[in-house]
Amino acid sequence: MSLQRNGESEIMKILGFKQTGWKAHLKMAIIAAAFAAVSPSTGQADELQAKVQYCKTCHGLSGQGYHGYFPMPRLAGQQPQYIENQLRAFIEHRRKNLIMANVAHALSPSMLSALAHHFKGLNPPPLGGGPRGDVTTGKRIYEEGVPESNVPACSACHGTDAHGQDQIPRLAGQLPDYFYSKLVNWTSERGQNTSMPDSSAVMGPTSHNLTKSQISAVAAYVSNLR
Repeated sequence: MSLQRNGESEIMKILGFKQTGWKAHLKMAIIAAAFAAVSPSTGQADELQAKVQYCKTCHGLSGQGYHGYFPMPRLAGQQPQYIENQLRAFIEHRRKNLIMANVAHALSPSMLSALAHHFKGLNPPPLGGGPRGDVTTGKRIYEEGVPESNVPACSACHGTDAHGQDQIPRLAGQLPDYFYSKLVNWTSERGQNTSMPDSSAVMGPTSHNLTKSQISAVAAYVSNLR
């Protein structure tokens, strides 16, 4: 025991602690180290929450979207890779939206990822809102496509559950008015930077070959999917 105490005393001297009260010094050092370790992550968590609160202003308290003069898309449950890609598309002017371009420019790469994963974890009930009479037609188009117009089944890429995968977006629960607006105006809003072609070009022919009534029907169908 004596040797152990002497050893502890020598160690404390080397570390710069006084022999009397060294345990208090050590305790303070441990607390300081712990605070230093969690402080950056705490700050990042606070920043994430601040950004999330800002997003809620337009996209709803649970990311469920918002019906309005300018319909705001549902972000809840969306594929993180898709959200990140779209935010970068706004930054790189591949996608046309002045408001979102300004918002996205203020986000660091790590914050882009953090926000995308935050919304992926939300799962509020869909708002729906599409014409009920269109649901049957929309379901058929979603599952079978429109062969005579060279339109493939939506489910071939977006999945039978419409949850998407990786850069392919989730359509389940998306607001029908937003869905309709984006598909009708696809080529005038997407792929706007010719020096940086992207995957949005895949949807160009499909959006062109579907009639407005067919787009409305698919929008009504997916808007109620969980």
